[in-house]
Amino acid sequence: MTPTVGGGTGCEEGGAGVYTVPSEGGKATVRFGDVGVCLISAVPNRGFTVSTEQSGPQTLTVTFSASRHRSEITATTRPRSRADVREVSW
Repeated sequence: MTPTVGGGTGCEEGGAGVYTVPSEGGKATVRFGDVGVCLISAVPNRGFTVSTEQSGPQTLTVTFSASRHRSEITATTRPRSRADVREVSW
């Protein structure tokens, strides 16, 4: 296997491609590759801040936070490429 740019996460080639995932807090653009997922951009809506976490090459979480709302986008390549959005208000 050829090493990949950006730490060898496996998202640069193949896979499902690039997708933009909207949420109440903002939108995240991710690239699903053969064996990993990478963040391309995360743009918060007005009043929200953004944070990201990548526990491994196959799973990426983007969180948009405001005073009374949180949007969490989780993109993964396991068992297939998909992105889930979870909205929480309090």
